[in-house]
Amino acid sequence: MLSDRTLGHLRDVADLPDLNGTRYELIAPLGRGGMGRVYRVRDRELDREVALKVLSGPVARASVERLQTEARVLARLEHPGIVPIHDAGVLPDGRAFYVMTLVRGSRLDELVPSLKSLPERLRLLVRVSDAVAFAHAHGIVHRDLSPSNIMIGPFGQVLVMDWGTAKVTGQGGPVDQVDQVDRVDRVGQVDRVDQVDRVGRVDHVGRVDHVGRVAHVATGAGVVVGTPGFMAPEQERGEAATVDARADVYALGALLGWLLDPANGAPGDAPRPVAAIRERATQRERGMRYPTAETFGAELARYLDGLPVEAHQETALERVARFGRTYRVALLLVAAYLFMRILLLLIGRI
Repeated sequence: MLSDRTLGHLRDVADLPDLNGTRYELIAPLGRGGMGRVYRVRDRELDREVALKVLSGPVARASVERLQTEARVLARLEHPGIVPIHDAGVLPDGRAFYVMTLVRGSRLDELVPSLKSLPERLRLLVRVSDAVAFAHAHGIVHRDLSPSNIMIGPFGQVLVMDWGTAKVTGQGGPVDQVDQVDRVDRVGQVDRVDQVDRVGRVDHVGRVDHVGRVAHVATGAGVVVGTPGFMAPEQERGEAATVDARADVYALGALLGWLLDPANGAPGDAPRPVAAIRERATQRERGMRYPTAETFGAELARYLDGLPVEAHQETALERVARFGRTYRVALLLVAAYLFMRILLLLIGRI
């Protein structure tokens, strides 16, 4: 009788993509999800390694349409913070696929201990906000922003990954009706094979019974899509039809809170202006949040530039302290100049 390990190996081998007659040569598996797998392959024509995502096993038409929708979403988002797609189609075995850049690097949740300073963490989140704002400008809401879906490349690249649950606004939300989970973490990350993600089961009022990494479950109220702890309240309630860019703003605020958490290596208590930015972004009423990812990122940038932020009403003392921090070098030079002038005057009187 065959062991479970042997049976698992046979299933993996049987599920390998048929690349005969294509320009791609299989190298190694990279990740797997509920209905899709990602492989590292070599593009023979361009002599480079890329990542190929393909549906695994027999799949429903809805799954095929979802993968094709994800490919089209990525094709519309040509931005330095979003992984570019190079090819898409159907393999000889009849399975849909698409090819994207092979990403080498670490997920944010893996890298965060090395981010020692608050400005370093905030600058990273500004870059994430910029990529999300670009997607929003093209009518696409990510809906699953979380630390595991942000990759940091070896040269400081910041990439927003995993657009498989994205919503195309104004086009009927084709991915909203999918009733399965298809998550592939660390898409294109080298030499790492992922496990199938757990699913957060959600009842008809949206309470999480079992906290997994991703919830994408049909409920009485609709479809719940997102990561527990980073989902906006309207996502938790299954209000898929009304979810808009402000759901991503909530997730960005939750990411900010996660970066400010001492349990994740944050350096001390969050400054009041930064805490106010997080609080505004994560308001339960979406009308109280920042209206766009762009305005959220702009608030963080203002703080980093030593400017006041809209979310926080400064006291006079805070205003003086901020002015001192912003112009510290100039103030020191002026103080040194005045000191020398006074010293020379005193010497001249001796």
